Amino acid sequence: MSKRFDLGGKVALVTGASSGLGAHFAKCLGDAGASVVLAARRVDRLASLQAELTRQSITAKSIALDVQSADSVSAALDAAGPLDIVVNNAGISIVKPALEMPEADWDAVVDTNLRGAWLVTQGAARRWVAEKRPGSIVNIASILGLRTIGQVAPYNASKAGLIHLTRALAMEWARYNIRVNAICPGYIETEMNAPFWKTPGGQRLIDRIPQRRIGQPEHLDGALLLLASEAGAFMTGSIVTVDGGHTVNSL
Repeated sequence: MSKRFDLGGKVALVTGASSGLGAHFAKCLGDAGASVVLAARRVDRLASLQAELTRQSITAKSIALDVQSADSVSAALDAAGPLDIVVNNAGISIVKPALEMPEADWDAVVDTNLRGAWLVTQGAARRWVAEKRPGSIVNIASILGLRTIGQVAPYNASKAGLIHLTRALAMEWARYNIRVNAICPGYIETEMNAPFWKTPGGQRLIDRIPQRRIGQPEHLDGALLLLASEAGAFMTGSIVTVDGGHTVNSL
């Protein structure tokens, strides 16, 4: 690995680390040399992942975190200790037609995907500014913040908001040597959605991707390591799309 991608001596917090992409991102950062702080609500899953990483000689600790709670975010950041990298990965989606979307469902999605990322990012940045430390924020957005599909209106809106929040904070915080960037994954196969991609409906979606294949978690590793490491030192406010060409497909 190039030294510029080496995260040795760095500490990275990953939210939503109990499964799926969050667990994968923690492993990726750990493999690059970072010590990782695993944060999520499901602490039992975190304990299992922490044990797995420890067996792989990756330094890891786990902390409880509910990104919808400002008190939980503050306590988690205190428990995490000094950080160099924050990956805002925690996110949810609720599938319903917009006309049938209850206010509570809207709030749950937006509070997790947008407000939660804001709370974690602001909390980390305040600590970095006070300590005069540089930092790197990597927000996990989505191509659905750039384009849209039906029945996930709050998800679309929250990810679009996260993209613009990334740019706004990058502009404000560059003077403090805090970089804020985002990754917009396309359709990525995870343990939760794997069965869907084998259905006729899943295949129809895959057929709309120019590369005619579904993404795998490791396809996001290059973007993550670029934005988290010194290799991306002159990048802030960047929105990196990793989608097999999906967003440039013809309408």
